[in-house]
Amino acid sequence: MRFARFSAALLVVIASVASAYSAEPLNVGNRRELFTDTFLIERLVGEARRELQHPVAREIAFFTDQPWEGNGTNYVTVFQDGDLYRMYYRGVDVQYNPDGYRQPHREVYCCAESKDGIHWNKPKLGLFDFNGSKENNIVWDGIGTHNFTPFKDPNPSAPPDARYKALGVGENANGSGLFAFKSSDAIHWSLAADKPVITKGAFDSQNLAFFDALRGEYREYHRDFRDGRDIRTCTSKDFLNWTEPVFLEYSPDRVSELYTNGVIPYYRAPHIFLGFPTRYVDRGWTEAVKSLPRFDYRKIRGAKSPREGSAVTDGMLMTSRDATRFEIWPESFLRPGLRRTDSWFYGDDYQNWGLIETASAIADAPPEISFFVTESTLQDRPAYLRRYSLRIDGFVAVEAPLSGGELITRPLQFKGSRMLLNYSTSAVGSLRIEVQDESGNAFPGFALSDAPELYGDSIDQPALFKEGSSLATLAGKTVRLRFVLRDADLFSFQFAD
Repeated sequence: MRFARFSAALLVVIASVASAYSAEPLNVGNRRELFTDTFLIERLVGEARRELQHPVAREIAFFTDQPWEGNGTNYVTVFQDGDLYRMYYRGVDVQYNPDGYRQPHREVYCCAESKDGIHWNKPKLGLFDFNGSKENNIVWDGIGTHNFTPFKDPNPSAPPDARYKALGVGENANGSGLFAFKSSDAIHWSLAADKPVITKGAFDSQNLAFFDALRGEYREYHRDFRDGRDIRTCTSKDFLNWTEPVFLEYSPDRVSELYTNGVIPYYRAPHIFLGFPTRYVDRGWTEAVKSLPRFDYRKIRGAKSPREGSAVTDGMLMTSRDATRFEIWPESFLRPGLRRTDSWFYGDDYQNWGLIETASAIADAPPEISFFVTESTLQDRPAYLRRYSLRIDGFVAVEAPLSGGELITRPLQFKGSRMLLNYSTSAVGSLRIEVQDESGNAFPGFALSDAPELYGDSIDQPALFKEGSSLATLAGKTVRLRFVLRDADLFSFQFAD
């Protein structure tokens, strides 16, 4: 029921979003549609509500316990590259004392590889010397190593020596800001330009870019300050010349300072951008701080800079369809959790940039989404990365209890002959679907009274209608969808041939 209150508040948002768009029906074609935003929703009826889902903590992927690594393992990037999964993470160690802190060695960037996205190894690359040896997994050493953030470029026009690109903050004789990097193989990197390509911002965070295939341009997100920590974005056609950065817009208003951003086109629905910003909160040295883990160490961390001991961080979720206006959830997507040590500290619970599919721990279950979260960050011991998993499309569900509820969509048009559902019910729960005309009247053969009950759990279940009724007869027409749920969750739907 926690989000029911937020759903009520969002009625105003839904109305304003609806009025902001044309009266023309939404053309969803055969795109997969999620409920991470309110774009498709005209109204929720009964006890139906949108509910933020939460990932499940899994195993520790690895510890950053090598001399060139350390406890400052943040700004992690993960992506799949053919049959290989790649991970990039910062190697830095921070040691606190009553006079402040020191870093025993320079910042470097490291990489790890995996065949399944679950079990990781650190390859000996032999690229950069550290303490007299190149037997390490350092993938980049030089300008940009504070927050080096690579991606694989799907742009068909990308030259062979820039199939992979990256951004990283730095300074040289030509200026300071975000520098652009390129690589032919994701391992051997070089500067793409000898001066920074983006200079307007405060870049002490994970600043990232990717190729937006739907719009045919590069999109970038970076940190700046506006009433605290916030996010700017800009675009480029060539990755070197960028537009003037603008701040994001939020609905509801931004509820916290946002440290990282984690924005990425969702790989199963690239018209929807998902963001996983880190929430930064500093309530000061309240009485409750004494009950948080490792109060004595917290005092050491805060001796020189109080916020280093009192601030806390966790993960959030936000979503956009135009890359600049984001619906943001006030509640946390990822909480620090019940760990007794090493948690509830500033710099902890940073989610990596990137989502990958991995096998489920259940042998006959479909794949799931995995990502990685920093733990033990800036402690007096090595840090580590923990894998988290989430149901495919399972970021937000439209839910209803056994007493029931309904979701009515805005008028839309589609193409295809069937509808695939990502849904879950209890043994006694159900999901039924009615297809209505623009006025809310059921099409013959698609009335609720004709609809067989669906129950079960699937990420691609075909919807059931009256025998002999084919959605192909309604393709291209303006329709509304009425989903009736009882003890059920609906995560996404997609029309298909």
